[in-house]
Amino acid sequence: MLSGRGNYWHMGRAQHAGVHVIGSILVLAPFGMPLMLIALLVAAEWIVHFNIDWGKANYSEKRGHTPADAGFWQAAGADQALHQLTYIAMVWAVGAYPGWIA
Repeated sequence: MLSGRGNYWHMGRAQHAGVHVIGSILVLAPFGMPLMLIALLVAAEWIVHFNIDWGKANYSEKRGHTPADAGFWQAAGADQALHQLTYIAMVWAVGAYPGWIA
């Protein structure tokens, strides 16, 4: 999952985003949400997660950052903040449209 991360289409990144989608399905399904809503949320999550990770990898690779560089950790922190904002947005979407929940 780690080699070639600066390339946009990267199977390891796609798989990594898929792992997060599976986790979200396991969290959302027990709440009785309609399957279509879950599918929409996790499809959006996959796209966003894939692109956030690509942005971090592309940024770090272009600048030659390694774990020994502050820029690497700054990019990692921004990456994690964006991922957490994605989950906040998913919760907001469900709460903003309560009619979606059965």
